[in-house]
Amino acid sequence: MASYRPLELSGVRTQPIGARAHRVRIADFGTRARADASFAEFMNALPRILKGNDIRAVVRALADSVRQGKPVILGLGAHVIKCGLSPLIIDLIERGAVSAVALNGGGAIHDFEIGLLGATSEDVEANLRDGRYGMVADTGRCMQEALDETKETPEEEEPGFGLALGRWLHQTGAPHGRLSILQAAFEAGVPATVHVAIGTDTIHMLPFVDVGRIGELSHRDFRLLAAVVADLQGGGTYVNIGSAVVLPEVFLKCVTLCRNLGSPIGGFTTVDLDMIRHYRPSTNVVGRYAALDAVGYSLTGHHEILLPLIAFALVEELEAGSGADRSPRASYSESSVA
Repeated sequence: MASYRPLELSGVRTQPIGARAHRVRIADFGTRARADASFAEFMNALPRILKGNDIRAVVRALADSVRQGKPVILGLGAHVIKCGLSPLIIDLIERGAVSAVALNGGGAIHDFEIGLLGATSEDVEANLRDGRYGMVADTGRCMQEALDETKETPEEEEPGFGLALGRWLHQTGAPHGRLSILQAAFEAGVPATVHVAIGTDTIHMLPFVDVGRIGELSHRDFRLLAAVVADLQGGGTYVNIGSAVVLPEVFLKCVTLCRNLGSPIGGFTTVDLDMIRHYRPSTNVVGRYAALDAVGYSLTGHHEILLPLIAFALVEELEAGSGADRSPRASYSESSVA
């Protein structure tokens, strides 16, 4: 076995500190807290280092998309609604700062129940023991009623799943509809799409729900979202918020479908917001930036803290940058993909 001796340091080469490139400078440090500081001053107080830079870049990208009339698409997992963020998202829709929202099936159920009942979610473990979990009839019956109404619409004007739910909440005067993202999108003329994986949602267990119709309208919503994704080219922003599987996969399929049909889709921004990093959003939304021809950012944190920070900063940026800046909103149909 070899015999080792400690390395001799006398031959080490050194350099003056002035010759070294510094990655951290005091000019990039955060500043002290002040009781009378504005929100803009709070954002300016964040260090210009790592995620302090990234959150500023995300806000700038969102603001630039709005000012250029390019889409800002929010892909929302169910938890975003359950942790009380609907008012912020609705506000951004009403301000013209969000061009489309995409929800998974669970998100649509929670949003629908918020509009209808002003409450949602249940104790899964407690109700799972005796088979009561997910067996609430009222939600399924009302959602089915919304689906049934779509059959009366001419085929060329037939709505997707998201529009059908939002329209039903609006037309029935849902008691808490003002807090429904789906209703707000319907009233603002903003595409709201629902992307369902059959068997993953509670209403799929109910005997009176037409799951075939859900699948049909969800596929229509996929094509509608693809039409909006096609317009990301040259400055749009796609934000995945809390969807670990379904929406990152839907987004990737929208991109490849649009490119297959001749829409280049490049030069846009992607963002993934979640409390932990998951494989599919990290890969499909951000990690494949070269194939997407996009700039991608990941911001990790609890939705109920991180999303308000971004929303407030975006509103501040838009108001400071152009007063009552309101870019015209595009109108989307499935044919837009081609």
